[in-house]
Amino acid sequence: MKRAVPWLLTFVAGALMINDFFVPHRTHAAITQELQQWGLIVVAFTYVLGMANVFDLHFKKIRRGSSEALYSIVLVGSMLGMAALGIFHDHQGEHSPFIWLYNTVYDPLSATMFALLAFFITSAAYRAFRARSTEAVLLLSAAILVMLGQVPVGAAIWGPDSFLGGFPGLKDWIMDVPNLAGKRAILMGAALGAISTGIRVILGLERAHLGGGK
Repeated sequence: MKRAVPWLLTFVAGALMINDFFVPHRTHAAITQELQQWGLIVVAFTYVLGMANVFDLHFKKIRRGSSEALYSIVLVGSMLGMAALGIFHDHQGEHSPFIWLYNTVYDPLSATMFALLAFFITSAAYRAFRARSTEAVLLLSAAILVMLGQVPVGAAIWGPDSFLGGFPGLKDWIMDVPNLAGKRAILMGAALGAISTGIRVILGLERAHLGGGK
């Protein structure tokens, strides 16, 4: 009984949201819109729970005097400071403290983190593009052609006015035909997986979200 009530709520809410695509009725649309608003409220509370979990984790590190306690202090202090500025301070305009901290601290740090990813991507590409099989050779060849078509030196070697559009034309064909076909296949597979998982949850076949196993 303890798990039956959450499953019934999940079933009713899921069935209503699915029916919204097939039932053109004002009352039904109003109900589903209200459910979506409730969903946004639940998501907001999950952010609160996430922040509470972060605080609990890092306060434990600070109390233990962990070697990473300084990082925990910076993280907790930054989170509290930004939250306080966002809630209690008028952050309209580019010169407000909230926007200033975001543009001058968070944005550059975020750009730095993404810049560091370039080195990891290079390392991963070196391992993935080793021509040890037919698939690896095709991947390596496509990657070289795309890179040559993306940079100016490729257009200088074999320009778009040449046969087949040069390296830029080959790059566009690779991105628009085989790459797009593979991307669509992956998205279709992911969509079918999401649909099957949603149906299992609605029908009660998947019960992990109720606090236990299947």
